[in-house]
Amino acid sequence: MTEANFKLVEEVELLRLVTVGSVDDGKSTLIGRLLVDTKGAFEDQLLAVRKQKGLDSIATAADIDLAMLTDGLSAEREQGITIDVAYRYFATPKRKFIMADCPGHEQYTRNMVTGASTASAAIILIDARSGVMPQTKRHTHILGLLGIPHLIVAVNKMDLVDFDQAVFEQIRAEMNEYCAKQGVKDLICIPISALDGDMVAVRGNNLDWYEGKTLLETLESLPTLGDVDRLPFRLPVQLVNRPQTTELPDYRGFMGTIASGTIRVGDEIIAVPSGNTSTVKEIVTFDGNLQEAFAPQSVTLTLNDNIDISRGDMITRVGEKTGDSKDLTANVCWIGDEPLSARKKYIIKHTTNSVKAMVSSVDFKTDIHTLDHLDADELAMNEIGRITFKLQKPLHYDSYADNRATGSFILIDTFTNNTVGAGMIV
Repeated sequence: MTEANFKLVEEVELLRLVTVGSVDDGKSTLIGRLLVDTKGAFEDQLLAVRKQKGLDSIATAADIDLAMLTDGLSAEREQGITIDVAYRYFATPKRKFIMADCPGHEQYTRNMVTGASTASAAIILIDARSGVMPQTKRHTHILGLLGIPHLIVAVNKMDLVDFDQAVFEQIRAEMNEYCAKQGVKDLICIPISALDGDMVAVRGNNLDWYEGKTLLETLESLPTLGDVDRLPFRLPVQLVNRPQTTELPDYRGFMGTIASGTIRVGDEIIAVPSGNTSTVKEIVTFDGNLQEAFAPQSVTLTLNDNIDISRGDMITRVGEKTGDSKDLTANVCWIGDEPLSARKKYIIKHTTNSVKAMVSSVDFKTDIHTLDHLDADELAMNEIGRITFKLQKPLHYDSYADNRATGSFILIDTFTNNTVGAGMIV
């Protein structure tokens, strides 16, 4: 890559993606195809795959097993399934991409929630022969709850149904109906053949009846998530820096990653929960002081007044206060081995803050097929429902619909210290 091209790649926008689907829908093959067609696969990777298949060094991408470029764990290659979340990086002249390749098996739904939590777009892969599976609906429902702004349904293996338009249209209609119930606004359906490359990076010759963009063209044209800068300012405090040296005897810096919004030197801030106010004196970063900072930069703020702020507190601008309550209602994706039930106690980890919580009530669980709300006393592994918690102390938060960073949390089992749930505050 030339220096000019390298600079170009540095300057283009970044899109975070997640790919989901049922087992054997072809996710690994699709990602392998994208890596090869965008020159994102290193030559030594291609050479290693050729050797494993007993091919010579001049074998083309069509001759190799594309899935072997992405299934990194030996257990994945042995079983032919993806187990862990793997992050893949590729770029075009128009955009850079970070893609989370999530496992499709129901047993690994917990891994999928992790991979999807930071994405701005999702590719939902569907095998054209099988149609919309229960796991497809489960993944789509979770993506909707996670607030992923752009959902792309890639109907794969069209070559195995003779590129039949009727098969594609039936799947598209079913997905449109399902997503409409959940309020998903941006749904794009694309027929593809990941193995042959049709409609992935190039159109190919077999899907002339589809007039939309290829998958890669669609990914390049999606609007990136820039709204986080326009949200209220939120800085969860991770560490209070007090070096107490002779040069800096009274220095107090409040360190953390900006969750949303922007902050400038001189802005009036308020610390929660104390309610104390001050103004920003300095914005310190590793690369030097700034006049303005924005999400997701890691910064240290110094203030003009010596006010009480500790780890787990949150710094916001005056007039942009968070919610404040000891009662919390959230949509919860349950990933624990033991079921969630009323009266059980957990730890809620929210930004840099941890709060003890008890399940006040299981309001309902969701039928992933119909999206109906069902009466329930508990949530079993991989079930999704709405839960009300009673907290030991007030939590300062936003609703997930308003702010994904400060509207989400994880649930930790107090006995095993395992993460057992992911919550989205309503």
